[in-house]
Amino acid sequence: MSTLRVTAEVLTVHEHPDADALELAQVGLYRAVVAKGGYRTGEAAVYIPEQAVLPADLIEELGLTGRLAGGAANRVKAVRLRGELSQGIVCRPKALAGVDLAQAAQDGTDFAALLGITKWVPPVPPTMDGEVESAPELLPWVDIENIQRYPDVFAPGEPVVLTEKLHGSACLVTYVADDDRVYVSSKGFGAKSLALKEDARNLYWRAVRAHGVAGAAARLARRLGARRVGIFGEVYGAGVQDLAYGADGRRDHALGYAVFDVSAEIDGSVRWLDAATLLDGELPLVPRLYEGPFAIERVLEWASGRETVSGRGLHLREGVVVRPARERYSPVTGGLAIAKAVSPAYLTRKGGTEFE
Repeated sequence: MSTLRVTAEVLTVHEHPDADALELAQVGLYRAVVAKGGYRTGEAAVYIPEQAVLPADLIEELGLTGRLAGGAANRVKAVRLRGELSQGIVCRPKALAGVDLAQAAQDGTDFAALLGITKWVPPVPPTMDGEVESAPELLPWVDIENIQRYPDVFAPGEPVVLTEKLHGSACLVTYVADDDRVYVSSKGFGAKSLALKEDARNLYWRAVRAHGVAGAAARLARRLGARRVGIFGEVYGAGVQDLAYGADGRRDHALGYAVFDVSAEIDGSVRWLDAATLLDGELPLVPRLYEGPFAIERVLEWASGRETVSGRGLHLREGVVVRPARERYSPVTGGLAIAKAVSPAYLTRKGGTEFE
């Protein structure tokens, strides 16, 4: 899940192709459906992204009572309005009436705290929960921003790699060579530098055991001369999320697992490495869909379609993850150059789960 920021943005306004009373306000490459005449191209307004949880007074002010997602009807989610995908909310809250939104857009001011907006935290099912311990040596995963929100992460023509984004649950494994220790965590616990104590009932430990991930991490550390190695994989299958890829998360021998990234601490520096180069034949890998020059249109095209993990196209694809052909820093993300693009069909599917 990406970070949550509620910012002022300069809009580009488009006609709605199928509604005379509606328009489309564009932020980055996202478009949000708005009432016609409320906004003009070049003006600034506040953009509230998907996964934001709004307080009751703001929901009422915006006229969205009973229209948002979640059990409390307070979460922003992508929807289709008169045939057009609407991602996020464009508004001018009363609480910011005296604020120069154009200047705030230039400054990158985050209004989340002021407006009482928080980030939605997915529920943790019992199979993904467990007793935790402090793990300062754990190599953390990073939040991946959506390329439609930040389309300048990659330059046109830059060599990139697109891998399929799987709808499972991220499993973080760190091997520490100093004491031959293995830490296993989830994305949520890992963000707090916590590891899950070994438990045969825990989903992540089951996947690590079933696929020999700890042994692969130790061998890789020896090959690289690394003090620490992090292996980041997706655990998937029936019982994990609503998209199963033909796997079964309830049975160890049928539990799906695929590596999407590797990091290593070598000579005191943590580097991100190509999982396919290092672990092909050692561990299952997420499908690599495309290698070549970056073009936003090509990325968005690859984000949709059928999944390729099962080899049978059993259901829709969640999306893709975009990485540079060689690791680099991005001033746009303030860290690793990486982004995701998510399928509109995935965003608007019915009965979807988002456990973490």
